[in-house]
Amino acid sequence: MMRRSGPVPTGRRCWRHPVPGAAGLKVAAWLKKIFGDHPIPQYEVNPRTTEILHHLSERNRVRDRDVCLVIEDLKQKASEYESEAKHLQDLLMESVNFSPANLSGAGSRYLNALVDSAVALETKDSSLASFIPAVNDLTSDLFRTKSKNEEIKLELAKLEKNLTATLVLEKCLQEDLKKAELHLSTERAKVDHRLQNMDFLKAKSEEFRFGIKAAEEQLSTRGMDASLSHQSLVALSEKLAELKRQTIPLKKKLESYLDLMPNPSLAQVKIEEAKRELDTIEAELTKKVDMMEL
Repeated sequence: MMRRSGPVPTGRRCWRHPVPGAAGLKVAAWLKKIFGDHPIPQYEVNPRTTEILHHLSERNRVRDRDVCLVIEDLKQKASEYESEAKHLQDLLMESVNFSPANLSGAGSRYLNALVDSAVALETKDSSLASFIPAVNDLTSDLFRTKSKNEEIKLELAKLEKNLTATLVLEKCLQEDLKKAELHLSTERAKVDHRLQNMDFLKAKSEEFRFGIKAAEEQLSTRGMDASLSHQSLVALSEKLAELKRQTIPLKKKLESYLDLMPNPSLAQVKIEEAKRELDTIEAELTKKVDMMEL
């Protein structure tokens, strides 16, 4: 049941108006019954509040009815139990002239223990035929509970093992992460140093490029032969290397003829011509290199 010990404070100012209709009358009667001698709190009356209060009153009425039915049923069962107890007590007195009041202290304790056991086991009576199935059921429940406990222990042990492995893995991952962060920091420092060197080299390269360009312009104003430029000298050096490379098979071929009986004069002429040609090329290259150094 809904009971209120006093008026309910409201957060805003409301007004009471007569509640029209049958639902409104039921709501007013229900509120009067709930609050009793206490004043009913003011509330704003509109179809929505009337509907809500009517719904609450109906639910309260249904619950009160159910509670009354349960109370009546319990009273009836209590009366039946009392009648059955009185009947059994009278039957016991008639058959063996026995009364619980005549029991000794130990007998009263045993009887109370028997009654408490019957209540705990929820048996319909205290006979052996009722106690044995109840004890068997309790024993079965005990075994099931023990089995369930064993399963839970095994599952718990498995979870603890998994937890231990997870913690170890987490520790390893943390150590690996620290190593990776340290390695990353070291590599970042190296990259920064290389970037600084690269910037320095770029600046130097730009400086050399401007210096070379200025030198070329200066040499050009002085009337330097274009064949003495760096590119020309590099081309001549490559040409000389190519000529030397081409002379290698010729030298080998010449060595194959050394075992023959050569014409000394003709061979000497050819050798002298080759030496002069080689000396001319080397002299020309040396001259150009010397002029570049000047």
